[in-house]
Parts: sequence; C-alpha cells; structure tokens
Amino acid sequence: MSLVVGVGARRGVSAREVCDLVAAVLREAGRGPKEVVALATVEAKAGEPGLVEAASLLGVPLRAHPADVLARVAVPRPSGAALAAVGTPSVAEAAALVEAARYGASGPAGGGLLVPKRKSPCGAARVTCAVAVAYGAGRLPAGGRGYTRGDAVFELRTRR
Repeated sequence: MSLVVGVGARRGVSAREVCDLVAAVLREAGRGPKEVVALATVEAKAGEPGLVEAASLLGVPLRAHPADVLARVAVPRPSGAALAAVGTPSVAEAAALVEAARYGASGPAGGGLLVPKRKSPCGAARVTCAVAVAYGAGRLPAGGRGYTRGDAVFELRTRR
C-alpha cells in the first residue's frame, strides 16, 4: 500500500516536529515511512522550511495544492483556525485526499483517509497530519513513484 501524508503547519515548525508526528501516526496505522509516496499541503505553506526539510528527510516530494481546491473537499474534522489562516477549513486531511487522487486512488478525493487529522503532542500543536491511501499493493501510481506512461519513450524498430 502507498500512502500520502497531508500536513498542516504553523510558521516556524521544525522538520523534527513534522517527522515525529508523521512517524507516530504511521505507527498508529501499522504502516512504515517507506510506504509514503508524498507529503501534501496547502500552497501557502509550500515554502515552509520545516515542511520542505521533512519531505527531504522522508525522501518524498512535497506537493502543494491551492486553498480553493482543498476547501471543496469534505473532511471529518474541519477547522475554523485553518480557514482563517490559509483559506480552507482543512489542510492535512484535504491535502492528503487530493494528492492521493493524483496518485491513482479512485474517487474525486482519493482512496479515503487511513488516519484522520492528528495534532502534534506539543503544548501548542504546531503541526497536523492525516494519512490517505494513494493506491493499493501491486498497483502502480498514475503519477509519482514507479513506472508511468510518461516515463517511457521507446523507439521501436523492426528487425530485417
């Protein structure tokens, strides 16, 4: 199984706090970091150094989505604080679902949440994350890791 981790963060969050929460949430789901194919967030947070570094440490891309796209995704735990800060009531859950859909998960919002939004255990939580199923075992992604049609360029010649 391949997974997308959606991440919401406050300004100045450390990569360690992001990675610690991601690891804890994956453990809770009985999954490992090698199953993660991407971190996803809202465009307003795409340049946040802690998120960029966390994606690098996990060896996956950080994918950003516009707030208006994320705002259209129905989620179980919307947040007024996120809506006020970045223009969408969900970052972690919505970003995970939208990115999972890009990787070939069925449905308009991906393959569904494996783990809904969790907050970092620090006193003032600075990061949230949620995990969505991108695609199941044995299935290659529509984009991202693995073979895709766009990766293949063949010059076929007939033998004579």
